Amino acid sequence: MLLAFLLLAGVADWVPARWHSADPKSLELVAQTPINCLLLERAAWKPEFLAAATSRSIVTLGVIRPGEAADDAAGLTGWVLEGDFQAPVTAKLPVIELPLRSAVRPGAPVAGTFQGLWPGIHVEKDGVAKAAPTGAPWIDTNAGYLRFLRSTTAAPMWIACTPPPKNVIPVERYLTAIGDAAMAGARWVLSLDPEFEKRLLAGDDKALAAWRRIAAHLKFYEDHKDWRDLRPAGQLAIVLDPATGALLSGGILDMIGARQIPVRPVPESRLTDEAVTGAKLAVNVTGETGEVLRRFTRGGGTLLTPPPGWKLPTLKPGDITLDEKELGKLDTVFRDVNSLVGRRNLGVRLFNVSSMLSSFTASAGGKRLVLHLVNYSAYPVEDITVHLLGRHTRARLLQPEFPPKDLSPYPIEDGIGLEISRVATVAALEIE
Repeated sequence: MLLAFLLLAGVADWVPARWHSADPKSLELVAQTPINCLLLERAAWKPEFLAAATSRSIVTLGVIRPGEAADDAAGLTGWVLEGDFQAPVTAKLPVIELPLRSAVRPGAPVAGTFQGLWPGIHVEKDGVAKAAPTGAPWIDTNAGYLRFLRSTTAAPMWIACTPPPKNVIPVERYLTAIGDAAMAGARWVLSLDPEFEKRLLAGDDKALAAWRRIAAHLKFYEDHKDWRDLRPAGQLAIVLDPATGALLSGGILDMIGARQIPVRPVPESRLTDEAVTGAKLAVNVTGETGEVLRRFTRGGGTLLTPPPGWKLPTLKPGDITLDEKELGKLDTVFRDVNSLVGRRNLGVRLFNVSSMLSSFTASAGGKRLVLHLVNYSAYPVEDITVHLLGRHTRARLLQPEFPPKDLSPYPIEDGIGLEISRVATVAALEIE
């Protein structure tokens, strides 16, 4: 038990990836990256491979699924329980759980799930991009769910979705998946499509070049681990709970995120005066107005609640998105929010970012701000304008594969403006 405790004490620094090779020589590829934790299928539990990984201080986790036992496997560091386990699993080694979204335990060593969308612009069967409520392309993202999860736990967060089967994935989609998780303070469990993995292990030049780009993006976020300690900023608070879609992708948090409105998720169970301090607008999706929100409105805040009798239907445990009928009901709430916000700046406004999502975070006291930008298209985004509230004096743009760049703030009403000439994949804007 002591050994398990000591191992899990370092879990916050684990950078996870699925790995299907049992060849110790393949660890040379891992060594080129920040990856230090491998999720291994049973075929890779080879003594010589596990020993080689241990010699490189790489954590090795055997993946087991419902119906499988945590058999002794000499050399493994621990286990990953992936799936919907109906009964406890007895294991001597440390255990990481990747259950259904609805079963994630905030107090677990890792708050993780295997259920996730593959991030990217949503394309319908006819090849046309689906439109979001804003009119921009609809983006499949796990960010809304992860933002809510972060509001419930301080544990490391993992999202372990895998690439769509029978697809060869462009490298840009992997970079997007890394950023989609990272901007919400989580890590994506890296997972390569079989064709890419085959070419990579064979030493294909193009695959190796793509691998180096993946490594650079992982390193980008690991070099700035402190970003994960920052919390959502902005003047819009959303009070919600699992019954009102907090565990779903494509819900109210993602709808608002598609409008680039900075939002602070507030779980109903954690609704306090402090949770809404600094907000000017609150949306209570649960429909229950308690004393905290009454004090919020008496203090000058604006409160929006759904129409009388409004509620989402009961969701099944395995659901991760809303169907069209449920989206229509939620769209009513979104349109009210959209109308109320209008052109107001609730912390930050972005222009020319239709294929991007953002996350606006701040340190305690708000002296340090970080604006995350993730590009979900295969092409760079250019000529981005940022309007920030407050008289900030320093802004620096950080991107993987590019040197840092200081930006020149210019005054606008109630704040500053910044111009970003180009974002290739992901970026972070540090403001002080």
